[in-house]
Amino acid sequence: MSDLRQRSSISNLDSPPPPPPPPPRPSQSMLSQALESSAHLANLLPTGTLLTFQLLTPVFTNNGSCDTVTRNMTLVLLFMLAFSCFLASFTDSFKASDGQVYYGLATSRGMWLFDYPTVPASAMPTELSKYRMRLVDFVHAVLSVLVFVAVALRDKNVVSCLYPSPGHEVQEVLDIVPMGIGLISSLLFVIFPTKRHGIGYPITRDR
Repeated sequence: MSDLRQRSSISNLDSPPPPPPPPPRPSQSMLSQALESSAHLANLLPTGTLLTFQLLTPVFTNNGSCDTVTRNMTLVLLFMLAFSCFLASFTDSFKASDGQVYYGLATSRGMWLFDYPTVPASAMPTELSKYRMRLVDFVHAVLSVLVFVAVALRDKNVVSCLYPSPGHEVQEVLDIVPMGIGLISSLLFVIFPTKRHGIGYPITRDR
């Protein structure tokens, strides 16, 4: 018995190790990266808008089984949420001398505060002028709407409601276009960064 055990152990030592798994093909690697990037698109949207979309979409679409009324209601909901993404790109936050953080809307002259105490115009903080509206705000507003469209078209309830029986070509568009919009928008967000921390976006410590 000892001889058999020694022979089996020797044969196990002499046996070659299992071959390593084949590396993923470039197409599979690119697809996984694209899906991962598409999954992180929601981080580019205001938190309140995204939460509202996740909560109300199943209700408005009747879990993807829409009739004429619910389809129109879903379109109205998507339009309102897209507009909120556009408008949120022009909001910003301001930390006053009292340590409180106030929110406002960027204008051509500065920032109009929502919840700042009512004071004369001469008593308003002078540094609000640096928060005025810029061209990059419009770029981010358009990109936010595109990202929201991409996220909405990846939602099964929205797709089932608006396209209950998509043809082959329509299905290809629904599979490819949202991913393309997401990747391009993510790249443009990196190229055109913004320092605004508006409503629905995180606030840094210096705010």
